[in-house]
Amino acid sequence: MELVWAGRSMREVAQEFEPSYATIRDWVRQTNRDEGLDLSGPTTDEKEELRRLRRENRQLRLEREILAKAAAWFAQETGSVPREGTSS
Repeated sequence: MELVWAGRSMREVAQEFEPSYATIRDWVRQTNRDEGLDLSGPTTDEKEELRRLRRENRQLRLEREILAKAAAWFAQETGSVPREGTSS
């Protein structure tokens, strides 16, 4: 980033240091977002929070599904809910 900020072109930096132009462009854009210079997308912290919340959401959905199945099983075992195929 610092080479780009010092005035070198992204293409020049890409040719010298191997990452593709697109990769360097993405790094510069993300750094600008993180520094508050570009408001066109989420910051790195916001992306990480979104990943964490999505992971937590998946876990909570899984836990809810397990609890629902367990509740149905216990209800059936204790006779709270008639078994399928019975006339009671």
